[in-house]
Amino acid sequence: MNKQELIEKYKELENSSFDIAAIVVCQLILKDLEQLDEPKPVKVQQFVADFIAEQKKLGHTLSYSIDASMSDIVAEWYWDNSELFALAWIFGYEVEEEKRYTVVTKATKQPLYYNAMDKKLFFSMGGLATKFTRKQLKEADLGWVFDCEGIEIEEVE
Repeated sequence: MNKQELIEKYKELENSSFDIAAIVVCQLILKDLEQLDEPKPVKVQQFVADFIAEQKKLGHTLSYSIDASMSDIVAEWYWDNSELFALAWIFGYEVEEEKRYTVVTKATKQPLYYNAMDKKLFFSMGGLATKFTRKQLKEADLGWVFDCEGIEIEEVE
């Protein structure tokens, strides 16, 4: 039973009772329950969220999932973040927003742009810049831009 279920239970008892003492006790309990801290969901990366969701969907337990079919990337992340993984499993999680980047040529100051209609990437003459995640750039075989001296990478929000 979680905090919200307890609050609802005692509100029902408070509203259904004709005994003044019982009503007062319910109100005191409700006041204490309102002050309880609930664990905040932790932030994890999308691939971790996907793994946890899949394991829960399959009905696996936390301990089974730790030992089970972790991909290399999840296993590597887990060994550095085992406590965070457990907290995410037990209390819930939010997916971290991935960092986004603009890619600009240093020589011409032209930003990289993705035209969704044509599904093409090009360096824009008009200054249009697309905000890419690292994953999007790698999937487009542009992971090298992070190491290229002729390219300027700027982290954006």
